[in-house]
Amino acid sequence: MTSEKWLLLIHQLPPKPDYSRVKVWRRLQALGAVAIKNSVYVLPGNEQTREDFQWLQKEIESLGGEATVCEARFVDGLSDEQLHGLFRAARDSDYVQIADEARELLELPAAPERRDELRHSLRRLQKRLAQVEALDYFGAQGRAAVTSLLRRLEAALADGTAPAAGGRLDQYRERTWVTRRDIRVDRMACAWLIRRAIDPQARFRFVEEADYRPEEGELGFDMASAEFTHEGDRCSFETLLQRFGLEEPALLAIGEIIHDLDLKDGKYGRDETAGIAALLAGIGSDGSDMERLERSAIVFDALRTGLSR
Repeated sequence: MTSEKWLLLIHQLPPKPDYSRVKVWRRLQALGAVAIKNSVYVLPGNEQTREDFQWLQKEIESLGGEATVCEARFVDGLSDEQLHGLFRAARDSDYVQIADEARELLELPAAPERRDELRHSLRRLQKRLAQVEALDYFGAQGRAAVTSLLRRLEAALADGTAPAAGGRLDQYRERTWVTRRDIRVDRMACAWLIRRAIDPQARFRFVEEADYRPEEGELGFDMASAEFTHEGDRCSFETLLQRFGLEEPALLAIGEIIHDLDLKDGKYGRDETAGIAALLAGIGSDGSDMERLERSAIVFDALRTGLSR
């Protein structure tokens, strides 16, 4: 298999002044370059990235440093796929930052006097998203979650409703919900909760996370950088409860069970946990993902009824 063509920038800066290093580092970040060694940065090889590195080379030399731009193919050590992973990780980090800011805005009350401020913040995040997308050379997964969050904020500002952490339920009706294949405890529980409390007509799609490219209108759950996934010390099921304001005591109790099974930290220690673990382990041991979803739904329905009593 023919290896891909990459461009390397190898540079050295004088120890002083400090601002030179900061200036070059910021330029490298703006280009989307990733470091593979100290002072060695890489970009995919094309005419635009070649020009970008050449301009930066001149800038480094003007600061009293030395720089070389070279074309390379990796034949040992780092593989092309590992380099793809470095770029995806860098962009996912950018997407997470935007998503965190968007979620903070969604939790703010949209009082009339704040709407202009919120619109300004939305435009700023949209501009930042466009900048990151332009550097997303290998399709990082975090883009889908950010896009969905910004659309929610835009819709809330457009129709005059107050942005809220969970948004309005009617925005989530009859959607396709996507998660990783080979579903287990947290994903089974999330799918059940979505069907029972959020989107009764939900459709589900199970994918290989590394290969997944979001399609229009899809919502991701329990995947890295998905819109609904682990947040802080919450499992994905707990995130759905919190974001949609679901406070039914039985659902909260199920959330405690799923938390302990998924995170294995013994935080709640409910008596039902061991029995549910055995049932879900059996369900998750065979069958297609859709079969597991349907079989586990019977367990969760019964558990909800029992806890409600």
